[in-house]
Amino acid sequence: MMIEVFKTNVQESDRSRMLIKKLSEHFPASKINFDLEDCDKILRVEGNDFCAHHIIELLKLDGHYCEILT
Repeated sequence: MMIEVFKTNVQESDRSRMLIKKLSEHFPASKINFDLEDCDKILRVEGNDFCAHHIIELLKLDGHYCEILT
C-alpha cells in the first residue's frame, strides 16, 4: 500500500469533487481525498497502483498547481 500526499492550490469543494472523480477514473483502486481546510490544500492518494507524476500532470492539465509534499 502506497500513500502519497500532495500540496495543491485547489480552493473549492466542487472543484475537488470533480478532480476526485477524474483521478478515480485513472486510478479506480485508489482512495483519493482533499483536505481543503489545510493551508496546503492537501490531496491524499492511497493505493497500490498509481503514479504520483501522472497525478501531478493530470492536475496541471486542469490548470492546478500540484507537487509532492515533502
